[in-house]
Amino acid sequence: MNNKELFEKSLKYVPGGVHSPVRSFKGLHTTPRFIQSANGAYITDEEGKNYIDFCMSFGPMVLGHRNPTVEAQVREALTRGWTYGACEKYSLELAQFIVDKIDHIDQIRFVNSGTEAVMTAVRLARGVTGKNKIIKFNGCYHGHIDSMLIKAGSGLAGTPEASSQGVTKETAKDTIVCDLNDLDQVKSVLESDKDVAAIFLEPLPANSGILIQTKEYLQGLRDLCDEHNVLLVFDEVISGFRVSFGGMAEDLKISPDIVTYGKVIGGGFPVGAIAAKEKIMSHLAPLGGVYQAGTLSANPVAMIAGLSTLKQCDDNFYLQLYKQAKEITATLNEWMQANGFSDYKIVQYKSLFWPVPTDKDLKRVEDIPSNLLDRFYTLFETLLNKGIYLSPNGYEIGFASIAHNEEVVKDLKERLWN
Repeated sequence: MNNKELFEKSLKYVPGGVHSPVRSFKGLHTTPRFIQSANGAYITDEEGKNYIDFCMSFGPMVLGHRNPTVEAQVREALTRGWTYGACEKYSLELAQFIVDKIDHIDQIRFVNSGTEAVMTAVRLARGVTGKNKIIKFNGCYHGHIDSMLIKAGSGLAGTPEASSQGVTKETAKDTIVCDLNDLDQVKSVLESDKDVAAIFLEPLPANSGILIQTKEYLQGLRDLCDEHNVLLVFDEVISGFRVSFGGMAEDLKISPDIVTYGKVIGGGFPVGAIAAKEKIMSHLAPLGGVYQAGTLSANPVAMIAGLSTLKQCDDNFYLQLYKQAKEITATLNEWMQANGFSDYKIVQYKSLFWPVPTDKDLKRVEDIPSNLLDRFYTLFETLLNKGIYLSPNGYEIGFASIAHNEEVVKDLKERLWN
């Protein structure tokens, strides 16, 4: 069956034909590609067409698809069994490897996704502080849990409104939405409301494009949290282990109280994690009164995949990854300037990049051009027809992997210009 036939069949059995909304190609004038296989920097669809992949499963595949070392260790692990529901050494090995390398955490607990990690962090922050409300920021995404699917209404910091049906007003009222890059707004909230348990943010907002924040602003949030006895939570589901081993916290030299991880941490397997100093983590059950559990948490195969991935991510790895990413973005930018997309620039932070039709500095959602999606649909489909696969939404970003080597860059140039 071709892609169109598969999607039509999927519509019968799956809501919207997809298991995550962004895969639906909504707004695009083409059919979602059903992927048959992947290898290195490439994916191949059911019709046999291959694409240079810059979606990389929305970020986890920092080594590229089917990294030989990871694959070999996963295959070997499967011969021993793939879930036990009991203690095993593989999660301990991954936990020790991570904690020993990151100064601002003492302990880590593995879950099954970034969303689950944030869900646990919200409950943990409330349990530690005895307070109820959280602050989040317009332009940051923290998964699909109720308390994070909140948008700002009118007025300072916004009247909280649910961003999804099924989120109650009672839930929404405990989430305060602030604007990025505005310390005075956060300060005003904390001075007027003493029931704030934590500030949650992506230190590198990367779910509404890439909205790079200044170190001064993020340090200002750290200082406000210290002043008002509020926990600072970094959502590093995207940036963790990708921009550097210690994520944005390492790049910025700013220590959060709690950090959440996902994506790269599992090497492409479904893994999330929450980490902090021992005095905070000790509030989790069975030691403390904050309950969290998961049947498949710390799945042994996923733990081995994660450890095998992270062992390859040393300092030289990150330098090479960034070098390759710069070559990719320079190639794409040169082609865009000469082929009807001269209004575009590429916002880049190391191996993450975002084509956007503007020359402005983007710090918050309001800065994003109103024609983003219309322009993106044309760009996406043009590149797709050339065998180049971007994340299929204008607000989603691109990812380079270590598999996007010189040979792939050469192939990219050939596909773009032919």
